[in-house]
Amino acid sequence: MNFFPPRRLVAVPALLLLLLVAPSTALQAQQAPYDVFPPADPPYYRVRYEPSKKAGELIFGVNYTVWIPRDLKTVRGVIVHQHGCGEGSCKSGLTGAYDLHWQALAKKHDCALLAPAYEQAEKADCQMWCDPRNGSSDAFQRALVDLGAKSGHPELAEVPWALWGHSGGGHWAGGMVMMHPERVAAAWLRSGVPLLQSNSDRPTIKAHALPDAALKVPIMCNLGTKEGVSVKNDRFSGVWPANEAFFTTVRSKGGLVGVAVDPLTAHECGNQRYLAIPWLDVCLTDRLPTSPGEPLNAMSAGDVWLALPTGSEALPASTFSGDPLSAGWLPNATVARAWMQYVKDTNLTDTTLPPAPTNLRVDGNSLRWECEADLESGLAGFIIERDGALLANLPDKPKNPFGRPLFQNLQYSDTPTQPLVSMEFTDMTTKPGDLHVYRVIAVNSAGLKSEPSGASGADQKN
Repeated sequence: MNFFPPRRLVAVPALLLLLLVAPSTALQAQQAPYDVFPPADPPYYRVRYEPSKKAGELIFGVNYTVWIPRDLKTVRGVIVHQHGCGEGSCKSGLTGAYDLHWQALAKKHDCALLAPAYEQAEKADCQMWCDPRNGSSDAFQRALVDLGAKSGHPELAEVPWALWGHSGGGHWAGGMVMMHPERVAAAWLRSGVPLLQSNSDRPTIKAHALPDAALKVPIMCNLGTKEGVSVKNDRFSGVWPANEAFFTTVRSKGGLVGVAVDPLTAHECGNQRYLAIPWLDVCLTDRLPTSPGEPLNAMSAGDVWLALPTGSEALPASTFSGDPLSAGWLPNATVARAWMQYVKDTNLTDTTLPPAPTNLRVDGNSLRWECEADLESGLAGFIIERDGALLANLPDKPKNPFGRPLFQNLQYSDTPTQPLVSMEFTDMTTKPGDLHVYRVIAVNSAGLKSEPSGASGADQKN
């Protein structure tokens, strides 16, 4: 006797079938807050790796997104924007490659802009990724190979790196200098440095060796005054003693390291990008080789300035009367003057107009355009004109809780907020049958306005 009912064929949706047969690790991948991120359509590319259980490999999932300037024939370097520790900071890495201001720096030097996002749980040990010896160095280099294959730029795997890191990202970037000094063109360490001597107060953090080659890498230690400089008993008061020890060790051996104290902030990034980007600009100009595979060039020594780490005045090295190896290193007069303004109030001046918007398209009452950020002062917003008169400001009120208001806004670790804003505007005040001519003007964070875009007009259709 047949105790089983007759079988019936049931159509199973393909997506459901995929979920039923997918391994459990795939179902658990990219859990909140790491499951919401912008698409990676060219010129963006993305790879993601699952957590590893193998000894010495990265125990966290990680998402690498890279932006490569359109029509770039050969990438000369990779600028890495590395977030800090904890879920909030880690998830901010998901938008790092989309930052228009950092893209402007990358484009100037024919570089890619890459942002990792380590999927660290809030209470997990950050050292398991921010110490690059724990697998993140290998994962990063693997990503460069895979992203090179995806993008058609295999040279990504061999070109130099310019590293920016915040907090735990500063630990990571500094650690990469110690591990791979021959690959690092420069490193900006915001509120985090690697240990170079064991510290009994931080027994879980392993010290790095300081190789001679690392002394040739330009490094800037950047922190907020409330991180132990002027405020001694706050949550982040240990940042300055760690930075001071790192600076003293590296500089005493002749290393090219400086200190820039933000006079307004604690651990948040503030307005540091307005000094970090021009500093990296100078370093990349000096150091990037012409072709992939060639060694990095040495920094020019002809216009070096020096400044005491927590001081406010910089002087040419030729006129500095103190011990030069106790003073911070600055690459040239332009950066030195910017440094003096930064440590005073972070209000760096800018006299050059930002790039004008391009490719303005009008379809009915909808406007779209493109625009690059100003290298010096970024992009604060746009002015929309209709028939020669002001129509709107976009955004109406630019935001940034941590520094100058910006078109893309900013998160704690210096990356754009989600969802990403678009360069588009809808004219809700026009009437069917009207014919208007529109122009768009870019405004940088210093308040300077670009030349107008080319004019574009359209009939307002019924």
